Amino acid sequence: MSLRNSNAKIKIPKLLKEKLKDTRILKILKKFEKSLNIKDDFVVAVSGGPDSLALAFLSKIYAIKKNLKVKFFIINHKLRINSTIEAKTVKRVLNQSLIKAEILSWKGKKPLKNIQSKARKKRYELLFEQCKKLGINNILLGHHQDDYIENFFIRILRGSGLKGLVSLDKKNRINEINLLRPLLDFKKEDLIFLSNYVFNFYVKDSLNDDEKFQRIMVRKLIEKLKNEGLDKKKFIQTMKNLRYSNNTIDFYVDANLKKNATILDKKNRFILNKIFFQQPHEVTFRSLSELIRLTGKKHYPVRGKKLDKIIRNIEKNILFKTTLGGCIIEKVNQSIILSKEP
Repeated sequence: MSLRNSNAKIKIPKLLKEKLKDTRILKILKKFEKSLNIKDDFVVAVSGGPDSLALAFLSKIYAIKKNLKVKFFIINHKLRINSTIEAKTVKRVLNQSLIKAEILSWKGKKPLKNIQSKARKKRYELLFEQCKKLGINNILLGHHQDDYIENFFIRILRGSGLKGLVSLDKKNRINEINLLRPLLDFKKEDLIFLSNYVFNFYVKDSLNDDEKFQRIMVRKLIEKLKNEGLDKKKFIQTMKNLRYSNNTIDFYVDANLKKNATILDKKNRFILNKIFFQQPHEVTFRSLSELIRLTGKKHYPVRGKKLDKIIRNIEKNILFKTTLGGCIIEKVNQSIILSKEP
């Protein structure tokens, strides 16, 4: 909920109001307001790229107009030599536009493999921690239309199912925190224009040209496909159709969880009856994955071969006891019991 007085007089500072005189900026703002459309306080993640800087400006105006509290956090992953200097520069640039931000740094030893994936997980951990301290349940992220397309191709390369293909949505909920992506329908060129117009600045990440990262290879592949006639509008319509199908499966997953899973005690243990596993495979898979996430208190559901193996053993009526995702899974008679690892 909002932490401010809803009756307070709303006044946009002159410095920010001047930027809204440009008709293209004003059009982008109106589209943003319609896309975001929330009434609660929020946190904004800023990297310094044109998309996140555009998000910072738009969300600042939105918060003022809606009389909401907003906190801005610059994420410094410390993966590059100049990252700390860049983070301080971004903070100064934002401050010049009356946007006060705090720097959150990834401390400790950095991984040698899966760097971007692990950096993303750490970024969310840092933001979740701040949300908990502030009592805020909404995080705004700067993903835009190109990210939407890139994510689809990356998921194909990883062998993802339907849920993975449409995972980048305008709203996801993880551990009571809403991840909101109000720029998902925005073109990157509009965000670059806004960032240049408002700040006359944005950070160009040198890692964005490094083809050893899967996302960068996919990005260059998409550019080639555009030259061959990739139609963004048709692609996005296809994604919407896939999302409708995914939502249908989620409907049956929710029903399965409500009807066939029971909480045993205050220790958050679950008992699953045999009907739980008599659903279509994808419904059973997602249901069990979500319960393991809840029991193990993880940010993301478990996926993959290990979970498939557990389901096969259950279907074969094999007695077993195993662990996955911080959760103990045990077959007892005709029931499955889930409990958190000590």
